Amino acid sequence: MTQDPTGEADPDGGLPAAWVEVLAEYRRHLVSERDLAPHTVRAYLTDLSGMLEHARRLGRQQLADLDLRTLRSWLAKQQTMGRSRRTIARRASAVRVFTAWLARTGRTPGDPGALLLSPKLDRSLPAVLRADEAADLLGAAARRTEDDSPVDLRDSALLEVLYATGIRVGELVGLDVDDLDGERRVLRVLGKGRKERVVPYGAPAAEALERWLGLGRPRLAVPESGPALFLGARGRRIDPRAVRTVVHRRVAEVPGAPDLAPHGLRHTAATHLLEGGADLRSVQELLGHASLSTTQLYTHVSTDRLRSAYRQAHPRA
Repeated sequence: MTQDPTGEADPDGGLPAAWVEVLAEYRRHLVSERDLAPHTVRAYLTDLSGMLEHARRLGRQQLADLDLRTLRSWLAKQQTMGRSRRTIARRASAVRVFTAWLARTGRTPGDPGALLLSPKLDRSLPAVLRADEAADLLGAAARRTEDDSPVDLRDSALLEVLYATGIRVGELVGLDVDDLDGERRVLRVLGKGRKERVVPYGAPAAEALERWLGLGRPRLAVPESGPALFLGARGRRIDPRAVRTVVHRRVAEVPGAPDLAPHGLRHTAATHLLEGGADLRSVQELLGHASLSTTQLYTHVSTDRLRSAYRQAHPRA
């Protein structure tokens, strides 16, 4: 089996033909039934190919030979190779979903991954902007639009949308002009698993979007622009890397602000919503989280800030 310089297994390389065929069927399942993004499918199949190669090296000849001991041995090897806890947890999750599919479709007599545990993650609190830092960021971006530069108009609008809605960068770049409902001030967003949700935005974002659509986008648009809401400098749909560059550059101009990527603005929006009194379920729906436990991380951020302020301010803290 071939490997890349990082020691990762190449998908399907060196496996028995029957196993390769099962992986091909599983690929079709991930694409057609679960509607996962191409990069997610590639990541799953790479992880599974590595696990199956490990099983083959241990003498397992049939998928029915997979057992919990084999799976644990593979995860232990990941640890000795220096993989992070987050990476190991992701790979354990990929294997559990795969073995459940094998059992459900009758390819194995049982589900050996059902008892496979993931390492506990240290859930580090995400860096977020304070409310005044967010105001400085957006205010500076708005001031740059005074000369009606189309790129500055775009940057101001996309920053306002990211902070106002908390959407993911992939969701932002996938927006089309028709996804905007300016009258009701809502966006139609296509999230993970191609699940659609509607997200509101406020007056500042509405104003920035109106200026971008009226004064900026027409000057960047080319025949290849299509319906894309946000365009790159050459007129095509903007890509996530360009958005990340914009966010990093603009946040770096705010004195004392932590270095943030677009996901940091998502964290910031969620934290400020909760600090402003929004309930957890509403924030979960706005962010498109499948699990409430994911949203609960932001309550830890708010509590941590409160605890820090208490320690600094209370004489008997």
